[in-house]
Amino acid sequence: MIKGYHGIIMKRYEELREEERSSLLKRKMEVEAKAPELLDIERKIAKLSMDLAVLNFKKNVNHQEEFSKLKSEIVDLRGKRLEILTSLGYPLNYLDHQYACSRCQDTGYIRQEKCTCYKKHLIEAYHRTSDFNALIKEFTFDKFRLDLYDDEEGPYPLSPKENMANILEASMDYIRNFKDSSVNLLFYGSPGTGKTFLSSCIAKELLTAGYLVVYRTADGLIQNLKDVKFNENEELLELLLGCDLLIIDDLGTELTTEFSKVELFNFLNSKLLRKKKMLISTNLTIENLKDKYDERIYSRLVGDFNLFKFLGDDLRIKKNHERNKKA
Repeated sequence: MIKGYHGIIMKRYEELREEERSSLLKRKMEVEAKAPELLDIERKIAKLSMDLAVLNFKKNVNHQEEFSKLKSEIVDLRGKRLEILTSLGYPLNYLDHQYACSRCQDTGYIRQEKCTCYKKHLIEAYHRTSDFNALIKEFTFDKFRLDLYDDEEGPYPLSPKENMANILEASMDYIRNFKDSSVNLLFYGSPGTGKTFLSSCIAKELLTAGYLVVYRTADGLIQNLKDVKFNENEELLELLLGCDLLIIDDLGTELTTEFSKVELFNFLNSKLLRKKKMLISTNLTIENLKDKYDERIYSRLVGDFNLFKFLGDDLRIKKNHERNKKA
């Protein structure tokens, strides 16, 4: 599907242009039914505009005089058109093309560069076809339950509840300052302590704000990197490297080989050099990370990420107990 995103986006631009062509035709027919003389004016403007283009191409001896004459005639005709539209109660631009994006005129490109609206359509296309869609609908801040975390401190200076409250506050700060920050996050702790849930909450808020957030499990990322390496999937690579936030879930569950370690390091390094942010979650401890990965990956994870340890028991078990009590 990755290779199809550009095609999906271009098809959407084509649909927008076709919708506007159809809408403009209906608007013209509507107005011309009330003022038939408009049809003649439109035809004259079109012919004179063509004559003007031909004149510019030929550049005769009397070029400037003829140019001014044609220009004046077009201005007069447009003035008459506006008078008719105003008298009928229509806005002045009623018979103009109404582009969804006036910058690129619904083409997606300004010269050779992608327009800013291309990213908006990429976000829509990616999340219509992404499994992550279900997560961000289910896991949101308004559904986050701090009351599930224990109040008792146990072996740590803070209770799981106090610790989670601090992480929540840091997450909200991260969202507020996302545009001007280059901070990466590493969530680590036992399974079921809310790492994926909170990652999804952050993703939801950033998506709503118009950022491109891409979600991958660690295993899915390695499979993608293989696709990039062996199938030269440049569109996939650009999606992974260029997205505003890449969420890598369950780091440590992927099959670890020399290939995966080399590609993971190169990828992390490229993201960091681009200053494109990442949020990584793992069930491994910091010590486990050092054992599983080589020194280069480990140093990137602990040196270039803000570390947040999630405390407490498996919340999924607690939720199951609650449901069983209600049943």
